[in-house]
Amino acid sequence: MKITAKSRYALRILVDIAASGGEGPRTIKEIAASQGISEKFISRIAVPLRRAGLLATERGVNGGLRLARFPDKITLLDIVTATDGALSLVRCLSRPGVCQRQGRCAAEKAWGRVNDALSAALRRVKLSDVVAEQSRYSGPEEPDYCI
Repeated sequence: MKITAKSRYALRILVDIAASGGEGPRTIKEIAASQGISEKFISRIAVPLRRAGLLATERGVNGGLRLARFPDKITLLDIVTATDGALSLVRCLSRPGVCQRQGRCAAEKAWGRVNDALSAALRRVKLSDVVAEQSRYSGPEEPDYCI
């Protein structure tokens, strides 16, 4: 199992929106410029995030993207499952009948425990935690004293 670029970029997009602080919706163009992600890719990622109830869109002149929930109510697991689907380290955990040993296999049980631990770890990390961490890296800009 690999966290895809879609999930990684989804987190960056949501951090960008959350970090903007309630200044209103962020346009795709603003996010693209800020994050170095193409507008087309942002548009494609926004769709599953909206369907999952993590992102809301507003139309009109002052429209754009905004969070549909508070950052402390969005987990990394929410983001990964919205963009990549259910977390499953091995096929036998998510596909009934894929293996004739299913339900009576020690390896399946072991992978299940690891899968559950990973899900729990992703569930513990909130978007608000990542935003707080990001603020440590993007402090106030240094003044430009050039004339």
